[in-house]
Amino acid sequence: MTLQQLRYILAIDQYRHFGKAAEACDLTQPTLSLMVKKLEDELDVKIFDREAHPVTPTEIGSKIIDQAKVIIYNVNQLSEITRSEKEAIAGELKIALISTVAPVLVPGLFKYLGRNYPSISLFAEEMLTDTIKDKLRKAEVDMGIIAGPVHDPDLLEIPLYHERFFAYLSPNHPAGFRESIRLDSLAGESIWMIKDGLRLMTPANVRDGEELSYEKYFEGGRVGILIQVVNDNGGMTIIPETHAGLILYSQQASLRPIVEPELKRTISLVVRNDYIHEAKLNAVVKAIGSIIPVELQESLVRKGHLKL
Repeated sequence: MTLQQLRYILAIDQYRHFGKAAEACDLTQPTLSLMVKKLEDELDVKIFDREAHPVTPTEIGSKIIDQAKVIIYNVNQLSEITRSEKEAIAGELKIALISTVAPVLVPGLFKYLGRNYPSISLFAEEMLTDTIKDKLRKAEVDMGIIAGPVHDPDLLEIPLYHERFFAYLSPNHPAGFRESIRLDSLAGESIWMIKDGLRLMTPANVRDGEELSYEKYFEGGRVGILIQVVNDNGGMTIIPETHAGLILYSQQASLRPIVEPELKRTISLVVRNDYIHEAKLNAVVKAIGSIIPVELQESLVRKGHLKL
């Protein structure tokens, strides 16, 4: 028994004619008759008296049709509830962000959502990536913003934007004359980082052949602290491209792109696979689109409305 079969018998009851009902259901009459016959065989009853003109339900058929009306009504109500939830742009919205994107996104999220969607009550909190994933699985937060790829079958990942990394050099740093910093040269540099506390990673701490990953060595977004430490103590630090606009204009002259190859990452919006609040999702995507330069944004995000 299927919902479609129930809809077919309701159409026949409405039109009292197999041909007209088939046309309304966009079927051929033989196909409609076959589908109804299968339902009758499954229930071991005759739902319609085909000899009557017009076609009329049998006594048991009338009871089945009445129950089918209730079932279809409830299914339609369920669809309406889901649609309403998907389109609702109100209520609490809990977003967890990794620390290295929070300073860039959080102020703009509050500003954009507060101005355009005042019925949303936004709660934003910095967390580590694994904590965000865990809280998403437990439905303790609605959305997460982390560095991808996520590699989690329970979660849906929506890439938002891509960004490069820059080295911030201390005054009079030996590499200050260069226009860029080669990625492979970083293993020979002293780099200030925040991972299990603020510390200096020296070349002795890097194993031969070890791949340098930003997320591996940095879990704090406190760019201002790192820059001040570099200015006072020498060395360098690494900051994401979107943080460049957060530092003083005079300090931007100390930034050098990391090249050959470029050190990059993708920032993604992550939700549970069963997340249904499509309107809220798109509100957040639009907010981030207003914060991040267009040239960094993922093409899907630039195009507009996302469908779940």
